[in-house]
Amino acid sequence: MAFSMHSHSGQFCPSHAKDTLEEVVQSAISHGMQTFALTEHMPRDSDDDMYPDEVSTAPLRPRHERFLIEAAKLREKYAGKIKILIGFEGEWIRPSYAGLIKELASNPVIDFYIGSVHHVYGIPIDYDVVFYRKAREMAGGSDERLFEDYFDAQFEMLNALKPRVIGHLDLIRLLSDEPNRDLREMKGVWEKVVRNLKVIIEQGGLVEVNTSGLRKGLKEPYPTRGVCEDHGFAHVGTNYGRGIEYLESLEVKELYTLDGKNGDMKSQVSVRSVTLASIKKSFKA
Repeated sequence: MAFSMHSHSGQFCPSHAKDTLEEVVQSAISHGMQTFALTEHMPRDSDDDMYPDEVSTAPLRPRHERFLIEAAKLREKYAGKIKILIGFEGEWIRPSYAGLIKELASNPVIDFYIGSVHHVYGIPIDYDVVFYRKAREMAGGSDERLFEDYFDAQFEMLNALKPRVIGHLDLIRLLSDEPNRDLREMKGVWEKVVRNLKVIIEQGGLVEVNTSGLRKGLKEPYPTRGVCEDHGFAHVGTNYGRGIEYLESLEVKELYTLDGKNGDMKSQVSVRSVTLASIKKSFKA
């Protein structure tokens, strides 16, 4: 049973993806996906957190509300072809965002949200090399120190939010000088990774296997092999086959996905196990 818990569209997340939300859903169906989550980036509430291509954060909240309306329509329209979950990707920029994330998550249409860290010191670390290096200077000038600060921010997010799904656990690797370096080689970094994983396990969270880094030049998905061992329709299914091969190389037999409320506001989201063999069988390249 092929599935994906993380997606973006150009319609509601224009700087991260392509195409309309419906085209994203249609592409997921064409790839044999049986469960698919719509998870646009949450609206930020401060102009201090704008990206270079943005003029104001004021339009983001109304756009988020339009996304939820459209997602609910698509869930109903394609109910016989694919199970759609509705969520969003949380933006942990600073502790003050905890309240906004919880408020957004309280909407009864929301099945779950992804707990992600894209910023350190309020600086986006995966937008481009210029921003990454600015954050690195703030951390003291080394990738290792910035990695440590990133995982500290993630730890802070985990304890404040307890998200059901943790997005691209080691995203911080992407624009570093050695993005494919084994995190276990950096003692201080690795201690924080292990600490965070223990918290995730205690909270019953799910760590996503995210292949987006492969199309950006990484050799392995998020999270990297060391961790595992101890976006638009053009991106739906991209490198999914390579992701399956990666999991097979790790001898993973079983993965977990979420069953959504499917429009029943009184029901609860639940966790379901899926065999890797069934995912491989149903996925269409």
